[in-house]
Amino acid sequence: MTSAIASLIEPTPSKAYEYKDVLIRLEGIGISYGETKVISDLNAEVRDIVRPGCVTGQIIGILGPSGVGKTQLSRVMTGLQQPTTGKITVGTTSTPIYPGLVGFVAQNYPLFRHRTILGNLVQAAVQRGSGPKEAEAKAMDYLKRFSLEEKWHSYPAELSGGQRQRVAIAQQLLCSEHYLILDEPTTGLDPISKDRVCKFIKEVAEISEENTIFVVTHDTPAILTIADHLWLLGRKRDENGKSLGASIKYQHDLIERGLAWDPNPQDKPAYADLMKEIRVQFNDL
Repeated sequence: MTSAIASLIEPTPSKAYEYKDVLIRLEGIGISYGETKVISDLNAEVRDIVRPGCVTGQIIGILGPSGVGKTQLSRVMTGLQQPTTGKITVGTTSTPIYPGLVGFVAQNYPLFRHRTILGNLVQAAVQRGSGPKEAEAKAMDYLKRFSLEEKWHSYPAELSGGQRQRVAIAQQLLCSEHYLILDEPTTGLDPISKDRVCKFIKEVAEISEENTIFVVTHDTPAILTIADHLWLLGRKRDENGKSLGASIKYQHDLIERGLAWDPNPQDKPAYADLMKEIRVQFNDL
């Protein structure tokens, strides 16, 4: 995702890893409204990270100041909005983006209030193309994975916020299968709840090698505990200071820094160093 990655890197002797197929590629993405450029010439890619002996999905944190264009970029990455310029392809088959290929979990966890939890998930699987029996089996599998099997008959209003979030993530995975954008998943949570959500996001990523989760957030300390890469969005400006649209101004590889996949990265000096570095870079976004 940052340069053409070397074939085999060992940040520690026990954590060899290799980059393989491109899973998501953004090429020349531009988003404009009349003469106002929101995103300009944004290019990035996410590659499948393979580690011997374990399943490793990808978690990319998307950071940037308020109003920089994170929401518009999210809409384009989910196929809900067409970019003014450029294209996005998804999966090992380089499929052009379309609605439903990349799931989106908003902060309010939108679910059908008149359907049970099982009904919400079955509907998502059917939408993906499963028959009724297969859809129910897939839905129950996710309910078990996410420790919600006893809530299958409940309605969204009967669940806690954390439970609704897990159902919303399961719903989107049943629609999109491997690719998700989570919008501010830790906003407003107490420290214990935040830790649980971060742990859960890592568990979701580890369901499949192809699973790729983008976390759009302002919560830098939390995202540094779970991401393998960070994208920092910032505006490019002309000589007069006028915005030319935002792009990815900085990228950070948390694997090379020895922070990715560590259960307690916040205890490492590299974590504090990166926090300081990001704070300085924010002044340039």
